[in-house]
Amino acid sequence: MLIFFILFAVFILFYINKLTNALCLVREIPEDRQTNVFRTINVLITILLISSYIEILFT
Repeated sequence: MLIFFILFAVFILFYINKLTNALCLVREIPEDRQTNVFRTINVLITILLISSYIEILFT
């Protein structure tokens, strides 16, 4: 189960980063703000994935 969830999490993070990059291009966000956007989204998605794993683990 752990290996499957890690593969799933890596795929989700990769895809979310791809979508974030598209968002930055469409909205024409400056380069200096893009790092903050990517960092914020990656931290939030990581928290979501960890909490999802804990919920699956204990149910």
